[in-house]
Amino acid sequence: MAASPFRPALDLMAQYASYHRDRRNIATHFVGIPLIVFAIGILLARAELNLGGVQLTAAWLLWGASTAWYLTRGNLVLGLAVSAVNALLMAAAEPLAAGSVGAWLSWGIGAFVAGWVIQFVGHYYEGKKPAFVDDLVGLLVGPMFVVGEAMFALGWGRDMLGEIERRVGPTHLRDLAHPLT
Repeated sequence: MAASPFRPALDLMAQYASYHRDRRNIATHFVGIPLIVFAIGILLARAELNLGGVQLTAAWLLWGASTAWYLTRGNLVLGLAVSAVNALLMAAAEPLAAGSVGAWLSWGIGAFVAGWVIQFVGHYYEGKKPAFVDDLVGLLVGPMFVVGEAMFALGWGRDMLGEIERRVGPTHLRDLAHPLT
């Protein structure tokens, strides 16, 4: 049975990081995850709902629900940052949903497939399956992980990064010519 999806951000990030220690895998996630979020935004932006006189798309409803989740994981700065990045991706996706059905599906499905292909290339370098295979909450943690990694690179969250590395080890480059057995 998978652990609760309502764990603190540090626990979620450490679990996700345990599947992402190869630096090439992390690098592919900086492209693949935003592409997938963008694609979901495109595909859901056509479904419009009128809620109390306010016109919303399914993409923005999903953004709102995921934002509520991110903001309640116990790390407000990280929650705000990932929510802002996801909002930018939703806003960028919206115009592509307004085109013809063919263009909408081409952009949405194309970006979704491309994002996942890039993800799986990264997991080849890692030598491990994606985190969501063992715990579906990994699908929500992925964007938080990428934003967190970007923030770590900018100097934010040194304590969090240190604790993640204490739990799961530092990043590395896996030797593909002589993999561990």
